[in-house]
Amino acid sequence: MEKIIKPIGYIHTEFKDKFGVPRQSGRAPSAKGSVILEKEFGQDSVRGLNGVSHIWLIFGFDKTVYSGAQTVRPPRLGGNKRVGVFASRSPNRPNGLGLSCVKLDGVEKTDNGIKLYVSGADIVDGSPVFDIKPYNPADKIDSAESGFADDVKDYELKVEFPSNVKETMSAEVLNAITECLKDDPRPSYKDDPERVYGMTYGGLNVKFKVSAGVLTVNSVEKI
Repeated sequence: MEKIIKPIGYIHTEFKDKFGVPRQSGRAPSAKGSVILEKEFGQDSVRGLNGVSHIWLIFGFDKTVYSGAQTVRPPRLGGNKRVGVFASRSPNRPNGLGLSCVKLDGVEKTDNGIKLYVSGADIVDGSPVFDIKPYNPADKIDSAESGFADDVKDYELKVEFPSNVKETMSAEVLNAITECLKDDPRPSYKDDPERVYGMTYGGLNVKFKVSAGVLTVNSVEKI
């Protein structure tokens, strides 16, 4: 018998669009968010969680419709080389499930339900959360190999902001945006140094160009 799963809560982040979301959890540790549990899950459901530093979030890629393809084109491979869907972390998946390891900053009881404060999430605002599990140091395998991801894991851009733009943001927001941008949100096959890209974060529209490994922010405007 098939079991239908339903959300236990929803995550709220500063990422309103898919473009610009970090490629992996923990890549933008300054990015804050929260998970609000459905009201049926009270304090008993999180008993003991205050002793946990990190948690796994099993969430839904509800902004992506599965195409049925069994292969995908990872952007860090130039967007041209195909690998099997189960050899990637593409959101284009049969069941649309994602896995994210985030830092747990606190747990609070609110009128809207139990609220978990997290940082380092790579999830679009409003995504459903289907389960939460505590991270265990045993989850780390030092000898693990990650295939093609090993070849690109240290890739990052140098990010430059005009001084007058920096002054318009708090240090936390500036750090979060910088962490997202240095990860290079562009598809790798897009390499036009004159093209202006835009990503949103925290109600801001960040416009930038990339040339010779340097990402230059042109402007940051309120949406």
